[in-house]
Amino acid sequence: MSSEQHNQFLTEWEGRQEIAESMIPIIGKMYRSSGVILKIYGRTLINASPVTLLKLHRYVRQFEATELPIQDTLTVLQALQKMKLGPIRIDIGILAVQFNQDKSDLSLEDFLADKLGAGIRQIQEQVDSAPKDVVLYGFGRIGRLLARLLIERTGSGNKMRLRAIVVRKGSDNDLEKRASLLRRDSVHGSFKGTIKVNSDNNTIMANGNLIQVIYASHPKEIDYTQYGIHDALVVDNTGIRRDKAQLSEHFLAKGATKALLTAPGKDVKNIVFGVNTNDITPEDTVVSAASCTTNAITPTLKAINDKFGIIKGHVETVHSYTNDQNLIDNYHKGERRGRAAALNMVLTETGAAKAVSKALPELEGKLTGNAIRVPTPNVSMAILNLSLKKNTDKQALNSYLREVALHSSMREQIDYTTSTEIVSTDLVGARKACTIDSTATIASGDSCVLYLWYDNEFGYSCQVIRVMQKMAGLDFPSLPIKE
Repeated sequence: MSSEQHNQFLTEWEGRQEIAESMIPIIGKMYRSSGVILKIYGRTLINASPVTLLKLHRYVRQFEATELPIQDTLTVLQALQKMKLGPIRIDIGILAVQFNQDKSDLSLEDFLADKLGAGIRQIQEQVDSAPKDVVLYGFGRIGRLLARLLIERTGSGNKMRLRAIVVRKGSDNDLEKRASLLRRDSVHGSFKGTIKVNSDNNTIMANGNLIQVIYASHPKEIDYTQYGIHDALVVDNTGIRRDKAQLSEHFLAKGATKALLTAPGKDVKNIVFGVNTNDITPEDTVVSAASCTTNAITPTLKAINDKFGIIKGHVETVHSYTNDQNLIDNYHKGERRGRAAALNMVLTETGAAKAVSKALPELEGKLTGNAIRVPTPNVSMAILNLSLKKNTDKQALNSYLREVALHSSMREQIDYTTSTEIVSTDLVGARKACTIDSTATIASGDSCVLYLWYDNEFGYSCQVIRVMQKMAGLDFPSLPIKE
């Protein structure tokens, strides 16, 4: 490469970087003030750096075979900034491509009004609604990630507010330890922002959010209203209460009106957001968000069943170890889980395959499943081995799944990659329920094998947040919708 060519490439890069830098404050302001979540082909732009923004424009190549010009998305972004928007998800990458491919004489403003009009009208009633108070009951792996996700939504456009955390006191410096675990995470990195602890009032201030820490061993000991918390949605992360009667104990606490379980529920609705979301009604007071694996596999299983029909199948999950296992060999009531988690692959059971039917009844009795716990701290894989009613091949199947990931009602749940080099650590922090590894797809005749990556902590927590929004009466459309 000549010096002249090098300088040309450098100048082009600096020009694109300058555009990306100008987009960041617009993206942040729209998010903070109006709750607008902007994306590029399903990848969120919230808290993205300029370099990440540029990488996302290159990411589009796996779908459109060409890099998305950043000037095109800037133009769309500037036009959106002038519109009156409320809490909504908008994919500016898809909008930019669609506008360039549009053969009509519509201006960009008219094009956006046509594509977004129905969704904008849908959310008008929510714009002026009062925020929903949220209490996290339990503060383990999922509880702390939910806290991070709720805190990052700070702003006037936010309609869910983290008001309190309920835990059992572990030591004299319990509050400082809880704050430290929120501040630092060995898997997901440090907290993006500032955290201050007030030991006198048992509060944590995180990015301007005042969070009350309440010490209690049972909901009946709590009066949320004394902290100014009313009609709260309690998110139970303990896993101790699994049925409706037990979860209803949360209503013994004054100020709590709804409860969500972040684990499979026994006699309550198990919701996989994007699949049976509409099963949640305003009258529901107790709901389960199912398990991380059920959330990972059910959307893809629905997509496959809708198009090809599933006769039967087996689900094998290669799952990162969890706190339920022992660090070194010791007694455990579960089979094999007593053996050292960081030294062994551990064959164990999973109820995820059977649990699919709670969200997708048409697959009742059609799936079996097992799990292998492996020595990694996060990110798992589900392998779906399916017998189909219709024949297909790898190209046709992947083409369909790519379309589902981009344009279907489950695009918030299903991601898609064409990378031949992707490994588990690349998926840490993935916000969708699963990512289809298209290069690993096997399909011939009436059978197929699909490989689905999923961040069993963060991706699942994002699904929980979506269920929380639905329970709070917040329906945020994802636009544009493909006609």
